[in-house]
Amino acid sequence: MLEKGTKAPNFELFDKDGKTVKLSDFLGRKVVLYFYPKDNTPGCTRQACAFAQSYEEFKTLGAAVIGISKDSVASHIKFAEKYELPFILLSDPEHAVIESFGAWQEKKNYGKVSFGTVRSTFVIDENGVIEKVMPKVKPDTNAAEILEYLRG
Repeated sequence: MLEKGTKAPNFELFDKDGKTVKLSDFLGRKVVLYFYPKDNTPGCTRQACAFAQSYEEFKTLGAAVIGISKDSVASHIKFAEKYELPFILLSDPEHAVIESFGAWQEKKNYGKVSFGTVRSTFVIDENGVIEKVMPKVKPDTNAAEILEYLRG
């Protein structure tokens, strides 16, 4: 997993509207970049809804919120509409960006070993440098923890 002080790798992915979004588009403002396993699952839904409920405060603090999973653009559209998610969701079906940040890891579930997205969050500063890394976050507290950090 990438560490604090590392330049965040630039990327280019499609958002839920099929538009290309680059991390470099956000230079000059903070970015809360969170990786999550799957749309419409209980934990991921709770996490996304918590970010949505606090979205106005994130905006007031000058931070963009971006969620990334390997789900398709079509899945993101349904997920965002169903839960009225106001922030950016990006599709990384080949998990290249997820891997570049180190969030694609070995997971064990009921004794079965596989690879998948580890729920993790990065705060990236105005210059594109990672200023905070939160690996293996809890879906119910992640948004609140990030807000507390941004408030100082």
